[in-house]
This record gives sequence, C-alpha cells and structure tokens, in this order.
Amino acid sequence: MVEHPGKVKRQEIKMLNRKLLEVSGVMNVESFDSEEFLLETECGFLMIKGQNLHIKNLSLEQGLVAIEGYVNELAYVDANSQGKTKGFLGKLFK
Repeated sequence: MVEHPGKVKRQEIKMLNRKLLEVSGVMNVESFDSEEFLLETECGFLMIKGQNLHIKNLSLEQGLVAIEGYVNELAYVDANSQGKTKGFLGKLFK
C-alpha cells in the first residue's frame, strides 16, 4: 500500500442486495475472475469473493469500481494474512 503524505485515506463500500458492489478509494485492480477480485485500495488490499462476478464500471482516475454478480465475502488482506490467500499474497509481496 502506498502512503501519500498529507492525504487522508477515505473509502466507501456500498452493496445492494449482494448483487451490486461499489467501492471507492481503489488504486488498482490486481486480479479478477468470475469468482474473486483483488483490489488495491487506500485502506489495504480488498478481496471480494462470489459467483458470476464482473466489472460493471471502472474508473481508476476517480478510484471507483462497480462489480456485479453474487457477493459471498469481502475481506481486507495483507502480507501477514493466514489461509488460502497467503500463497497468492506471498507472490504479490515478493
């Protein structure tokens, strides 16, 4: 995560009926497929898991991502996380 001096971190996550997810404060889309998205945000890496996930709208200039599909899980992950994401994040943080 890149820290910007003097910049206040701000992130909003809005979900409608587990079918539409809007996230602000997004700096990069690290990876995605129909079952998992990994977003680099101002507040850390955000993992989104679900079914039939796809990008509805993406504007990295504004830091906004909208994802449609069926959302099962949202989790912030980092290099110290345990579980399934550790292998992927281990590669990411090398």
